[in-house]
Amino acid sequence: MKKILLGNEAIVRAALASGVSYVTGYPGCPSAEIGDEFGKIAKENGVYAEYATNEKTALESAIGASFSGLKVLVNMKSFGINVCSDVLLPLAYTGTKGGMVIVVADDPSCWSSAQSEQNSRMYAYLGHIPMLEPADPQECYDFTKIGFEISEKFNMPVILRTVTRCAHQRAVVEVDEPHSVETPRGDFVKNPHQYSTMPPRTLEMKKELLEKIKKIQAYAEKSKINKIVGLPKSYNLKVGIIASGVAGLHVMEALEELKLDLPVLQLGSFYPLPKEKIIKFIKPLKKVLVVEELEGYVEKEIAVLAKDANAKMEIFGKNVLPIIGELSAEKVCGALSKVVGMKFAEFKTKNLNLPKRTARLCEGCPYWYILPTIKRIAPEGTIFGGDIGCNMIGALPPHSMYDYLFCMGASIGVAHGILKAEGPERSRKVISFMGDGTFFHSGIAGMVNAVYNKSNPLMIVMDNRITAMTGHQPNPGMGKNLMGEEAPELSIEEIAKACGVKNIKVLDPINQKELEDVVKEFLEKEEISLIVCKKICALLLKKQTAEKHDQ
Repeated sequence: MKKILLGNEAIVRAALASGVSYVTGYPGCPSAEIGDEFGKIAKENGVYAEYATNEKTALESAIGASFSGLKVLVNMKSFGINVCSDVLLPLAYTGTKGGMVIVVADDPSCWSSAQSEQNSRMYAYLGHIPMLEPADPQECYDFTKIGFEISEKFNMPVILRTVTRCAHQRAVVEVDEPHSVETPRGDFVKNPHQYSTMPPRTLEMKKELLEKIKKIQAYAEKSKINKIVGLPKSYNLKVGIIASGVAGLHVMEALEELKLDLPVLQLGSFYPLPKEKIIKFIKPLKKVLVVEELEGYVEKEIAVLAKDANAKMEIFGKNVLPIIGELSAEKVCGALSKVVGMKFAEFKTKNLNLPKRTARLCEGCPYWYILPTIKRIAPEGTIFGGDIGCNMIGALPPHSMYDYLFCMGASIGVAHGILKAEGPERSRKVISFMGDGTFFHSGIAGMVNAVYNKSNPLMIVMDNRITAMTGHQPNPGMGKNLMGEEAPELSIEEIAKACGVKNIKVLDPINQKELEDVVKEFLEKEEISLIVCKKICALLLKKQTAEKHDQ
């Protein structure tokens, strides 16, 4: 049957068709729709679905489910694979039992990922983990199913790496009926020889891993995920194109724009690459253009293969294409015109002198009561640390507050380092901001570190009762889980108290006088202090009000 689906929705449908029974992850654009969709349909499809406290705990639970024989899907955005890498790398050594596909969504051009333009493909090399790169929703569907096939055949986790333009692209997708499964029930069979990574067994595991990769490479040579498209009757121009993932769509559009008829090797398997197929493709060529977003990993591999296969072939890649930002058909047109020696008039955007608009907090957002108030009353020289979530908008006008901003939970960790570096004689104040979801994700560890190693930042947790920025996903502080079930409502203030924080105040930030008084009081403390500003997200309140009205 045919359905119009987002790339992320296609992944969900493919996982169901593959018989997935355990879904976990952490919400983050551009992958959040995967977990959200499973939260809506999990029960009716006999699937267990959750949002974990962070990506590391998500992957750990997925490993437990896989070792118990269940098929598992894990979803996260690019920075999530950094968080879970500590457990991901040894997982490659142990391998899996039940099939496991790990979806990692990158965000070239940083549309929703402010911290860095991460290229997660390097994790495939680092961990020796198979990685597939779909280009469109149909390939999201097909490659998810293939990912489960590879995982089950070789007992390996498989990474499905998407990007924003793939995850949020909508198209007609040919899908199968969902696979009927019962409520998941696993059976963990003890196997410490395979599941415990301890030397000297660890080195044996690495050898086994590399042998698996050789077999998967042979599989990739025959697989339909790597295909030649647009093959002309002859290689008259002696020019070919190798494209990776979503870059292939830009290539096909550019060829149509330039009215060129060139062969394209579309790679869906990033690691391991189908080397024999690549060698066969490049042997008759005089020139090859390698098209991929961000760093030229494939280009470097082609250069190595060409030394023996076709040393005289001229390789074009990042010398004609940008290493920063998303690709486009226009950018590929410009690169192709240089390769084939034709003129191409690049489209020039007319400067309309429109006023620039930065991201803003929503109307009625409780953060409007917090950020301006604290900025106004903080002593001169106070250092402000931002974190990830809606509060990161505090770095932009009209607030322009933050002196540093890194990753989830880092605001408190960096604050501690600053205070220790400057010493008590400097007497400067440091205030760190984070949301409630971030506190549970990775803020607790930094808070404990500040308590244990005795520094005195003021920690502001902006509790808007939801994980808001990525689309209103649940977190441990709101009393609901992903599937809408009642869950324990963990108290931020009680956790902080149990971790040794003595100065704690929970307040409604709309009471600005109370907020001012508490900030001034806590800034004078000699140990870490915590203010929990608790007020519901304005959009969530509006949604809940509308739902009550409809009832």
